[in-house]
Amino acid sequence: MTSFILRRLMQGLLVIFSVTTIVFLVTRLAGDPVALMLPLSATAEQRASFSAQIGLDQPLWVQFARFVSDVGTLDFGQSLWQRRPAIEVVFERLPNTALLVLVGIGGAALLAVPLGMIAALRPGGLVDRLTISTGLLAMAMPQFWLGLMAIVIFGVTLRWLPTSGFGTVAHIVLPALTLGLMPLTRFMMMVRAVMIDELNKPYVRTARAKGLGLHRILRKHTLRNVLVPFFSISGWEIITALSGYTVVVETVFGWPGLGMTAVQAIQRGDLFLMQAIVFVIAFLIVLISMMIDILSRFVDPRIELN
Repeated sequence: MTSFILRRLMQGLLVIFSVTTIVFLVTRLAGDPVALMLPLSATAEQRASFSAQIGLDQPLWVQFARFVSDVGTLDFGQSLWQRRPAIEVVFERLPNTALLVLVGIGGAALLAVPLGMIAALRPGGLVDRLTISTGLLAMAMPQFWLGLMAIVIFGVTLRWLPTSGFGTVAHIVLPALTLGLMPLTRFMMMVRAVMIDELNKPYVRTARAKGLGLHRILRKHTLRNVLVPFFSISGWEIITALSGYTVVVETVFGWPGLGMTAVQAIQRGDLFLMQAIVFVIAFLIVLISMMIDILSRFVDPRIELN
C-alpha cells in the first residue's frame, strides 16, 4: 500500500507539472498576454512598462524557470482582475465549488444505490422500465438546457426557488439538481447492471438454497461487489464535474465557484488567475483518483493496486 501511494504521488506530481506547463505555454504562445490584459487604448510605452512589471519581457525559459519556482510555493502572482494573490482567490471560491459537487453528486450517489438495486430485483418490471426510460431521457438533455428549464419552471413560473446567487439552502437546490441528474442516471444504470449480474451468479443461488434471506444476501455479499465499480464511476463523475460540468452549472446559476471564476478570468485575460485555477483543479483530480483507488482496495482486498 505504501509503495502504491508513493508511486501514485510521483505520477500525480508529473501530471500536475505537465498540465501547468501546458497552460504556461498556451497562455504565452497562443497570443500576446499583455494585449489581453490591457485595454485597447494602451500605448506602446504602457504595454512595455506593464510587460516588464509582470516579467513577460524576459526570455521564455527565464519566465518558465521563475514560474516553476513560484508554483512550488503556490505563488501564482497577483490576479489582475481581483488585485490580490491569485491563489487567495482560488481558495476563496474552492469551498463553494466543493459544496456544489458534494451536494449534487453526493446526493445522486446516495439515491442511485437503492434505486438501482430495486430496479435490478425485477428486471423488466415497472420500476426497471421507469429507471431505464428516465435515465435515457436525462442523459439526452444538455446540462445548460436543463439548468435553464429549471430556472424557468421552478424560479420564474412557480417562484419556489431562487434562480441565482449564493448564501442559503434554497440557492443550492437548482444548481445541485442540474449537476447531479446526469450522474444519478449513470449511477442507477451501473448499479442495476452489476446487481442483475451478481444476482444471477452461482454463489447467490447457493445462498438462497441454504435458506439465506434476500436482504442478507444483498447486504453481506452482492453490495460489496457493486460498491467497487460504483466508487470508480463516482470518482470519474467528480473529476468530470470539477474539470468541466461545474463551469456550465455555475455560469447558468451565477454560483460563485471556481467554474464561474475561470470563465471570468478568461474574459478579463487574467493570466495568473487562470494558471492558479488549473493547478488547483489538477491537484484535486490527482488526489481524488488516488483516494478512489485506495478506498476500492479497502472495500475489496482482492483488488491489486498497481
